Amino acid sequence: MRILLVEDEDRIASFMASGLGAEGHSVERAATAADALGMASAYDYDLVLLDLMLPDGDGRDVLRAVRAHDHETPVIVVSAQSEVDDRVDLLDLGADDYLVKPFAFAELAARVRAAVRHGQQSARVLEAGGISLDTRTRVARRGDVKVDLPSREFALLEYLMRHAGQVLTREQMLDAIWGFGFDGSSNVVDVYIGYLRRKLDSPGQTSAIETVRGAGYRVRA
Repeated sequence: MRILLVEDEDRIASFMASGLGAEGHSVERAATAADALGMASAYDYDLVLLDLMLPDGDGRDVLRAVRAHDHETPVIVVSAQSEVDDRVDLLDLGADDYLVKPFAFAELAARVRAAVRHGQQSARVLEAGGISLDTRTRVARRGDVKVDLPSREFALLEYLMRHAGQVLTREQMLDAIWGFGFDGSSNVVDVYIGYLRRKLDSPGQTSAIETVRGAGYRVRA
């Protein structure tokens, strides 16, 4: 897979590029926002790994520019900014995933493998469990039911659908949607699953989101 790595710190860029190269990927680095924009417009990439804090600009501007002409290439933001609002804003701007620094290479590799494994990672419309989710308009459909979703509900449903068939723990969903520092004892995941079920499930209909007792939740593949 051809990857554009946008990272200004040499040590981090070398760490990421070496590891990804060993995984069989071709990595091309841009150290500035200007270089990133030039390379993204001139060449086709299978994945973009994007740092936010660049010497000549904000990675958000790079993301906006990429999404202005490319709605398909997956973009994984890699940043030290870990606030929930940052994550939500970047998902709203079109990022597909968010990885917080510092991170273990195994986690980065897993996120990249997921982008390869799930062709849906770059798809506009995700389909699983009888649900159709348009990642640009934020509209979900189940049969004739059309649902507009606010940011958190959308992010949670998208996360479940991108991992269709996989049982996701509450801790995984808390980390992915609310952030690593969120209170693990909170029942916020269950509350938001309830919101989604009330919008997506008709009376007497099997829930689109399955509860796996003692484990977590999943959307059937």
